[in-house]
Amino acid sequence: SMPRRRTVRVERLGPVARLTLDRPQVRNAQNTALILDLDRAMRAAARDRAVRVVILAAAGPSFSAGHDLKPVVGQVKEDAWRRLRATPEGRMRHERELYVDKCLAIYHLPKPTIAQVQGHCVAAGLMLAAMCDLIVAAEDAVFSNPVLRMMGAGVELLVEPWELGARKAKEFLWTGDAIDAREAWRLGLVNRVVPRARLAAETLALARRIALVPPVTASLVKDSINQTSALMGKEHAFRYHFMVHQFMHGTATATAALAERKQAGTVKRLLAARDRAFTP
Repeated sequence: SMPRRRTVRVERLGPVARLTLDRPQVRNAQNTALILDLDRAMRAAARDRAVRVVILAAAGPSFSAGHDLKPVVGQVKEDAWRRLRATPEGRMRHERELYVDKCLAIYHLPKPTIAQVQGHCVAAGLMLAAMCDLIVAAEDAVFSNPVLRMMGAGVELLVEPWELGARKAKEFLWTGDAIDAREAWRLGLVNRVVPRARLAAETLALARRIALVPPVTASLVKDSINQTSALMGKEHAFRYHFMVHQFMHGTATATAALAERKQAGTVKRLLAARDRAFTP
Protein backbone atom coordinates (compact mmCIF):
# COMPACT_ATOMS: atom_id res chain seq x y z
CA SER A 1 0.00 0.00 0.00
CA MET A 2 1.04 3.61 -0.57
CA PRO A 3 2.78 5.24 2.41
CA ARG A 4 0.50 7.78 4.12
CA ARG A 5 1.48 11.36 3.49
CA ARG A 6 2.59 13.11 6.67
CA THR A 7 0.25 15.87 7.81
CA VAL A 8 3.01 17.80 9.63
CA ARG A 9 6.20 19.11 8.00
CA VAL A 10 9.30 19.39 10.17
CA GLU A 11 12.20 21.80 9.52
CA ARG A 12 15.35 22.43 11.52
CA LEU A 13 16.45 26.09 11.41
CA GLY A 14 19.53 26.11 13.64
CA PRO A 15 18.33 25.86 17.25
CA VAL A 16 14.68 26.17 16.14
CA ALA A 17 12.37 23.34 15.07
CA ARG A 18 9.46 24.54 12.91
CA LEU A 19 6.51 22.15 12.75
CA THR A 20 3.99 23.05 10.06
CA LEU A 21 0.43 21.72 9.98
CA ASP A 22 0.10 20.60 6.36
CA ARG A 23 -3.54 20.05 5.40
CA PRO A 24 -4.07 23.45 3.73
CA GLN A 25 -6.82 22.13 1.46
CA VAL A 26 -9.08 21.71 4.54
CA ARG A 27 -7.73 24.74 6.45
CA ASN A 28 -5.66 22.36 8.62
CA ALA A 29 -8.71 20.70 10.12
CA GLN A 30 -7.41 18.33 12.79
CA ASN A 31 -8.04 14.71 11.89
CA THR A 32 -6.57 11.76 13.78
CA ALA A 33 -3.51 11.58 11.50
CA LEU A 34 -2.64 15.26 12.04
CA ILE A 35 -2.99 15.00 15.83
CA LEU A 36 -0.78 11.89 15.99
CA ASP A 37 1.81 13.31 13.55
CA LEU A 38 1.99 16.55 15.54
CA ASP A 39 2.38 14.64 18.82
CA ARG A 40 5.25 12.60 17.36
CA ALA A 41 6.96 15.73 16.00
CA MET A 42 6.57 17.62 19.29
CA ARG A 43 8.01 14.71 21.30
CA ALA A 44 10.92 14.37 18.86
CA ALA A 45 11.68 18.10 19.20
CA ALA A 46 11.55 17.78 22.99
CA ARG A 47 14.07 14.91 22.88
CA ASP A 48 16.45 16.62 20.41
CA ARG A 49 19.07 18.39 22.51
CA ALA A 50 20.00 20.72 19.64
CA VAL A 51 16.45 22.14 19.53
CA ARG A 52 15.90 25.05 21.90
CA VAL A 53 12.61 26.53 20.65
CA VAL A 54 9.66 25.03 18.76
CA ILE A 55 7.49 26.99 16.31
CA LEU A 56 4.03 25.63 15.49
CA ALA A 57 3.08 26.99 12.07
CA ALA A 58 0.44 26.11 9.48
CA ALA A 59 0.40 25.90 5.69
CA GLY A 60 -2.06 27.84 3.55
CA PRO A 61 -4.33 30.78 4.34
CA SER A 62 -5.53 29.59 7.77
CA PHE A 63 -3.97 28.22 10.95
CA SER A 64 -6.69 25.67 11.76
CA ALA A 65 -10.42 25.25 11.28
CA GLY A 66 -10.57 23.05 14.40
CA HIS A 67 -11.59 19.40 14.63
CA ASP A 68 -12.19 17.71 11.27
CA LEU A 69 -15.97 17.30 11.12
CA LYS A 70 -16.05 15.20 7.97
CA PRO A 71 -16.17 11.85 9.82
CA VAL A 72 -19.01 13.29 11.97
CA VAL A 73 -21.26 13.85 8.96
CA GLY A 74 -20.18 10.57 7.38
CA GLN A 75 -18.09 12.02 4.53
CA VAL A 76 -15.00 9.92 5.29
CA LYS A 77 -14.46 6.50 6.82
CA GLU A 78 -13.96 6.64 10.57
CA ASP A 79 -10.65 5.41 11.97
CA ALA A 80 -10.27 3.25 15.10
CA TRP A 81 -10.08 6.35 17.32
CA ARG A 82 -13.28 7.81 15.89
CA ARG A 83 -15.06 4.46 16.19
CA LEU A 84 -14.58 4.61 19.97
CA ARG A 85 -17.28 7.29 19.96
CA ALA A 86 -20.09 4.72 19.70
CA THR A 87 -20.36 4.62 23.52
CA PRO A 88 -20.13 7.43 26.13
CA GLU A 89 -17.09 5.83 27.80
CA GLY A 90 -15.41 5.30 24.44
CA ARG A 91 -16.09 8.88 23.42
CA MET A 92 -14.62 10.13 26.70
CA ARG A 93 -11.51 8.02 26.14
CA HIS A 94 -11.16 9.27 22.54
CA GLU A 95 -11.40 12.92 23.60
CA ARG A 96 -9.21 12.53 26.68
CA GLU A 97 -6.38 10.63 25.00
CA LEU A 98 -6.43 12.21 21.56
CA TYR A 99 -7.49 15.81 22.28
CA VAL A 100 -6.81 16.63 25.95
CA ASP A 101 -3.65 14.60 26.60
CA LYS A 102 -2.03 15.51 23.28
CA CYS A 103 -2.76 19.21 23.84
CA LEU A 104 -1.48 19.19 27.42
CA ALA A 105 1.71 17.45 26.26
CA ILE A 106 2.39 20.57 24.15
CA TYR A 107 1.47 22.87 27.07
CA HIS A 108 3.97 21.04 29.31
CA LEU A 109 6.68 20.59 26.64
CA PRO A 110 9.97 21.40 28.44
CA LYS A 111 10.96 23.91 25.75
CA PRO A 112 9.55 27.30 24.72
CA THR A 113 6.89 27.04 22.00
CA ILE A 114 5.53 29.73 19.68
CA ALA A 115 2.32 29.45 17.66
CA GLN A 116 2.54 31.26 14.32
CA VAL A 117 -1.08 32.11 13.44
CA GLN A 118 -2.59 33.44 10.22
CA GLY A 119 -6.17 33.51 8.94
CA HIS A 120 -8.81 31.52 10.76
CA CYS A 121 -8.03 29.97 14.13
CA VAL A 122 -11.26 28.26 15.12
CA ALA A 123 -12.43 26.25 18.16
CA ALA A 124 -9.93 23.36 18.53
CA GLY A 125 -7.53 25.50 16.44
CA LEU A 126 -7.62 28.11 19.19
CA MET A 127 -7.30 25.38 21.84
CA LEU A 128 -4.16 24.14 20.06
CA ALA A 129 -2.59 27.60 19.59
CA ALA A 130 -3.26 28.39 23.26
CA MET A 131 -1.15 25.40 24.31
CA CYS A 132 1.94 27.26 23.04
CA ASP A 133 3.81 29.67 25.31
CA LEU A 134 3.65 32.57 22.87
CA ILE A 135 1.42 33.45 19.92
CA VAL A 136 2.55 35.65 17.04
CA ALA A 137 -0.42 36.62 14.86
CA ALA A 138 -0.57 37.94 11.34
CA GLU A 139 -2.74 41.03 10.84
CA ASP A 140 -5.28 38.79 9.07
CA ALA A 141 -5.64 36.38 12.03
CA VAL A 142 -9.21 35.80 13.23
CA PHE A 143 -10.03 33.82 16.39
CA SER A 144 -13.43 32.24 16.99
CA ASN A 145 -15.18 29.47 18.88
CA PRO A 146 -18.65 29.00 17.35
CA VAL A 147 -19.18 25.61 19.04
CA LEU A 148 -22.00 26.84 21.30
CA ARG A 149 -23.96 27.63 18.12
CA MET A 150 -23.43 23.99 17.19
CA MET A 151 -24.98 22.95 20.52
CA GLY A 152 -21.70 21.92 22.18
CA ALA A 153 -20.20 23.30 25.40
CA GLY A 154 -17.06 24.70 23.74
CA VAL A 155 -14.19 22.31 23.00
CA GLU A 156 -12.41 19.83 25.28
CA LEU A 157 -10.16 22.37 27.02
CA LEU A 158 -11.82 25.70 27.78
CA VAL A 159 -8.89 28.09 27.32
CA GLU A 160 -10.96 31.28 26.95
CA PRO A 161 -11.25 32.33 30.63
CA TRP A 162 -7.45 32.11 30.91
CA GLU A 163 -6.76 33.83 27.61
CA LEU A 164 -9.47 36.53 27.56
CA GLY A 165 -10.63 36.92 31.18
CA ALA A 166 -14.00 35.70 32.47
CA ARG A 167 -16.19 38.52 31.19
CA LYS A 168 -14.86 38.53 27.61
CA ALA A 169 -14.80 34.71 27.58
CA LYS A 170 -18.56 34.58 28.23
CA GLU A 171 -19.27 37.12 25.48
CA PHE A 172 -16.94 35.39 23.01
CA LEU A 173 -18.47 31.95 23.62
CA TRP A 174 -22.15 32.97 23.86
CA THR A 175 -22.12 35.14 20.72
CA GLY A 176 -19.70 33.06 18.64
CA ASP A 177 -18.35 36.40 17.38
CA ALA A 178 -14.82 36.46 16.01
CA ILE A 179 -11.93 38.44 17.51
CA ASP A 180 -9.46 40.02 15.08
CA ALA A 181 -5.70 40.18 15.59
CA ARG A 182 -5.67 43.68 17.14
CA GLU A 183 -8.41 42.83 19.65
CA ALA A 184 -6.63 39.55 20.42
CA TRP A 185 -3.49 41.55 21.19
CA ARG A 186 -5.43 44.04 23.35
CA LEU A 187 -6.92 41.19 25.38
CA GLY A 188 -3.54 39.49 25.84
CA LEU A 189 -4.37 36.42 23.74
CA VAL A 190 -1.44 37.11 21.39
CA ASN A 191 2.04 38.53 22.03
CA ARG A 192 2.58 40.32 18.73
CA VAL A 193 0.72 41.29 15.57
CA VAL A 194 2.80 41.48 12.39
CA PRO A 195 2.11 41.94 8.66
CA ARG A 196 1.12 38.67 6.98
CA ALA A 197 4.13 38.85 4.62
CA ARG A 198 6.46 39.11 7.64
CA LEU A 199 4.82 36.44 9.82
CA ALA A 200 7.32 33.61 9.29
CA ALA A 201 10.35 35.92 9.48
CA GLU A 202 9.18 37.74 12.63
CA THR A 203 8.27 34.49 14.39
CA LEU A 204 11.62 32.93 13.51
CA ALA A 205 13.48 36.06 14.71
CA LEU A 206 11.65 35.87 18.04
CA ALA A 207 12.39 32.13 18.34
CA ARG A 208 16.10 32.74 17.64
CA ARG A 209 16.19 35.41 20.33
CA ILE A 210 14.59 33.07 22.86
CA ALA A 211 17.05 30.34 21.81
CA LEU A 212 19.84 32.46 23.33
CA VAL A 213 18.48 31.66 26.81
CA PRO A 214 20.17 28.55 28.27
CA PRO A 215 17.77 25.57 27.89
CA VAL A 216 17.68 24.73 31.58
CA THR A 217 16.74 28.35 32.45
CA ALA A 218 14.07 28.56 29.76
CA SER A 219 12.59 25.24 30.84
CA LEU A 220 12.56 26.00 34.57
CA VAL A 221 10.98 29.43 34.11
CA LYS A 222 8.31 27.95 31.80
CA ASP A 223 7.60 25.31 34.43
CA SER A 224 7.39 27.94 37.18
CA ILE A 225 4.94 30.13 35.23
CA ASN A 226 2.83 27.08 34.33
CA GLN A 227 2.85 26.19 38.02
CA THR A 228 1.54 29.68 38.82
CA SER A 229 -1.39 29.01 36.49
CA ALA A 230 -1.90 25.57 38.05
CA LEU A 231 -2.04 27.14 41.53
CA MET A 232 -4.65 29.59 40.18
CA GLY A 233 -6.70 26.53 39.30
CA LYS A 234 -6.11 26.26 35.55
CA GLU A 235 -5.66 22.48 35.43
CA HIS A 236 -8.59 21.83 37.77
CA ALA A 237 -10.73 24.15 35.63
CA PHE A 238 -9.68 22.20 32.51
CA ARG A 239 -10.61 18.91 34.21
CA TYR A 240 -13.99 20.25 35.33
CA HIS A 241 -14.83 21.61 31.89
CA PHE A 242 -13.88 18.33 30.25
CA MET A 243 -16.54 16.58 32.34
CA VAL A 244 -19.08 19.33 31.52
CA HIS A 245 -18.19 18.70 27.86
CA GLN A 246 -18.85 14.96 28.33
CA PHE A 247 -22.19 15.63 30.02
CA MET A 248 -23.23 17.97 27.21
CA HIS A 249 -22.71 15.17 24.66
CA GLY A 250 -25.47 13.18 26.35
CA THR A 251 -28.12 15.90 26.43
CA ALA A 252 -31.15 15.92 24.13
CA THR A 253 -29.88 19.21 22.66
CA ALA A 254 -26.56 17.66 21.59
CA THR A 255 -28.12 14.38 20.43
CA ALA A 256 -30.60 16.23 18.22
CA ALA A 257 -27.82 18.44 16.84
CA LEU A 258 -25.72 15.38 15.95
CA ALA A 259 -28.65 13.76 14.13
CA GLU A 260 -29.18 17.02 12.23
CA ARG A 261 -25.51 17.12 11.22
CA LYS A 262 -25.64 13.60 9.85
CA GLN A 263 -28.77 14.55 7.92
CA ALA A 264 -27.17 17.74 6.56
CA GLY A 265 -24.61 15.43 4.97
CA THR A 266 -21.86 17.96 4.32
CA VAL A 267 -19.86 20.16 6.63
CA LYS A 268 -20.53 23.17 4.38
CA ARG A 269 -24.30 22.76 4.65
CA LEU A 270 -24.04 22.13 8.38
CA LEU A 271 -22.09 25.36 8.91
CA ALA A 272 -24.48 27.33 6.69
CA ALA A 273 -27.46 26.10 8.72
CA ARG A 274 -25.68 26.95 11.97
CA ASP A 275 -24.80 30.46 10.81
CA ARG A 276 -28.33 31.17 9.54
CA ALA A 277 -29.66 30.64 13.06
CA PHE A 278 -27.25 33.25 14.42
CA THR A 279 -27.32 35.92 11.74
CA PRO A 280 -28.62 39.13 13.32
